[in-house]
Amino acid sequence: MRIVRVIDLSHPIDANTQVYPGDPVPKIEQHSTIDRDGFNLMSVEMGSQSGTHVDAPYHFDNGTPKIDELELTKFIGPALVIDCSWVRARESITLEKVKDQLPDVIPQMVLFKTNWDRFYGTDEYFNNPYLDASLVELLIAKGVTCFGIDAINVDETPDDEHPGVGFPVHHLIAKAAGVISENLTNLSAINFENPLVSLLPMKFVGIDGAPVRAVALETK
Repeated sequence: MRIVRVIDLSHPIDANTQVYPGDPVPKIEQHSTIDRDGFNLMSVEMGSQSGTHVDAPYHFDNGTPKIDELELTKFIGPALVIDCSWVRARESITLEKVKDQLPDVIPQMVLFKTNWDRFYGTDEYFNNPYLDASLVELLIAKGVTCFGIDAINVDETPDDEHPGVGFPVHHLIAKAAGVISENLTNLSAINFENPLVSLLPMKFVGIDGAPVRAVALETK
């Protein structure tokens, strides 16, 4: 196998990184300098769900694995990219709308391309489309263990006008010991079949999730 192209699926992390309402805002400061200390070193503060990241089941279920306890095979492998670029604000992505894109054999990783990353950095980003629970139940039954989306949330993001109904998709995936990747970007650049996708998280101990440098590999 030869890697012929690497596509970056990650948002940059800095003071302007958009976060879920109420989450910590990343803070990056100079700690050491070459002039003073002989080397550069930064101090980094951020939430476990900052930027492009993955959720462990523990994010929504205390009795399930934390990020460092999961098999790495959940985060890397062939992926199915489902085109949902037609989706509108706060629209549910249902089985009926995407069934024509589901092959007989589905890989363990499925990414939903909504193109909602075009609103990243604006208030509209929080009016994200989201996955229907029945669609997720079917995919779990077919062996999918990793779900990704180029939006801030696989569930509807609540606000004053849209109180929502909790986080049903997060709970379904946690119960199945699956993982979630949110804030993906650049999924439109995956214009080839059978991408090999890596969502490997940092090995934080005992927590709910971690940032990732998400990439898609074209191989021959």
